[in-house]
Amino acid sequence: MRRGAEAPTLIASAQRALRLLEAAARHPSGATAKQLARDTGLALGTTYHLLRTLVHDRYLERREGRYLTGPAVSGLRGDDGPDGRAAGRNRLDGLLGRMSHELKAAVHFSRYKDGEVELVAARAAPGTTTADPERFRAGAHAHASGKTLLAMMSAEERRAHLERHPMVPFTPYTLREPAHLPLLPGPGPQRAAPITQYQEYELGLVGAAVPIVMGSDLAAIAVALPVSQAHRLTAVAGKLRTRVGEDLVTAAFGL
Repeated sequence: MRRGAEAPTLIASAQRALRLLEAAARHPSGATAKQLARDTGLALGTTYHLLRTLVHDRYLERREGRYLTGPAVSGLRGDDGPDGRAAGRNRLDGLLGRMSHELKAAVHFSRYKDGEVELVAARAAPGTTTADPERFRAGAHAHASGKTLLAMMSAEERRAHLERHPMVPFTPYTLREPAHLPLLPGPGPQRAAPITQYQEYELGLVGAAVPIVMGSDLAAIAVALPVSQAHRLTAVAGKLRTRVGEDLVTAAFGL
């Protein structure tokens, strides 16, 4: 320290809270209070006190006994420029990771942009594979996300899309006629029942998707399960609907 310089005044409680935030950020699927206490070297009682404050102020979220970074953390960085987009992508990846962990299913987010169905982010799960973006784009009529996006398009948009990407069969169960594709009633498509697919896109795979709308922007979030777990699909899709909140919409359309 330089002669005559005073030692900086440090707030120990603030330092401890920041250490907890850093530790929580290293666990995309969440961590228990005991895990965070071990990671930071803090006493368990102190950890609980700080966690309650951080949850109250939305820097952390508590779900099923695990703590995850909350929406206030994302708000610390602007949304403009490359850094903002990277932060938004990290936030979306984190949300999908948490959903995949909670639902025990693959989760992927897609959107309709510039006339194409685009796979934006995905998180695989045991018994599933990560979708190929090109196959995903061409097979919108076969997977749950694409069927949901097609269901929200105008008749003209849907017709133009199917002209570019004909309804070719991916499996024996793939729909072949536009008239057989589902349609979502408006307004309020987010209240509609999830749209499903049973081995239409890939043999051995079932899925369900729910729509996400912000203004004129269309997106969908979907779950996928191995066909051996098809009996779980209705329940998992129902839980997925409850996860579609402001945080997901903000992260998704901020990219």
